[in-house]
Amino acid sequence: MKRPFLSAALSLFLALITAAQDAPKKVKVFILAGQSNMEGKGKMTLAEYQSSAPQFQDFYKHLKKDGKWIVRDDVWINFLDRKGNLTVGFGSPNCIGPELEFGIAMGDHFNEQVLLIKTAWGGRSLGRDFLPPRSKLPSDDELRAIMDKENQTNRQKNKPEVKFDEVKARYGSSYREMMKEIKTTLAELGQRFPAYKGQGYEIAGFVWFHGWNDHLDAQFADAYAANLENLIRDVRKDLGVPHLPFVIGQMGQNGFKPATGGMLKVKQAQAAMENIPDFKGTAKSVPTDVFWDPDADKLIDNWRQHKEEWDKVGSDFGYHYLGSVRTYCRIGRAFGEAMVELLKKTGDQ
Repeated sequence: MKRPFLSAALSLFLALITAAQDAPKKVKVFILAGQSNMEGKGKMTLAEYQSSAPQFQDFYKHLKKDGKWIVRDDVWINFLDRKGNLTVGFGSPNCIGPELEFGIAMGDHFNEQVLLIKTAWGGRSLGRDFLPPRSKLPSDDELRAIMDKENQTNRQKNKPEVKFDEVKARYGSSYREMMKEIKTTLAELGQRFPAYKGQGYEIAGFVWFHGWNDHLDAQFADAYAANLENLIRDVRKDLGVPHLPFVIGQMGQNGFKPATGGMLKVKQAQAAMENIPDFKGTAKSVPTDVFWDPDADKLIDNWRQHKEEWDKVGSDFGYHYLGSVRTYCRIGRAFGEAMVELLKKTGDQ
């Protein structure tokens, strides 16, 4: 007499297990933040040429299928006013950045849907624009001195004078803008990505690729280590993920040359983050100068005399890793590998 009841209970139990297995899992969210190198400056014109050129096409073969650039519907990306399935062109307009290979690495690693939220703006320092909440603002006297100096220049150029509150508001403005963009995107997932089924999300990792503006300012370079440590702590606090895996792209614009001065200070500060006791196992610094493009490097000093050859290897004359698409792809892949390593350490397989 008990068998029908047991059979029904077992059937219900198995149905519940099947339903749980079939239910969509939470979207894995990764934040990509920084300045122009996180934007990405490898031009699509260069990628189109190299992906078809015999000497380069092997590098791109996994990025194309049937002659067309791949589109990953298992990886979404939101970069300010642009959004969609991950493919080429999500760097600066008509460019490729680290997001492409990083997103591919995350898509390959997870069975769940992946979302990249990219918040990057060129020319913004950590010492001022991205200054995190727990970092100390300049004193009012220091801010007035900055204002006076700027207004002196503005008067000479017949430009409007800036006010004290405007100068003060610049500090931390990009940090606040970043947080607003992240939270707005997550609040509007269903609107921005119609394939989202309301399964929820998990903020799984953060990638920081930055440093140029701070290395040019001695005060900012000296403060970079303290400000970056504060950034990591504040991002984790404000996103509600205490041990959020944090990958740091170490500045590499020195290329094959040794870094000196402010650039060296910034690089050392970035490398030091993974050795802070309570960051161990959750933060990792990734060197990027090792991915400098030797073919572009050979021509950069005299590119004008070799314009036709230069256009086959580079797309930015002296900045942004020489505009090498291969460099940005290699950097993105390295970021992805570093993130997977951290995810394994933190138990998010």
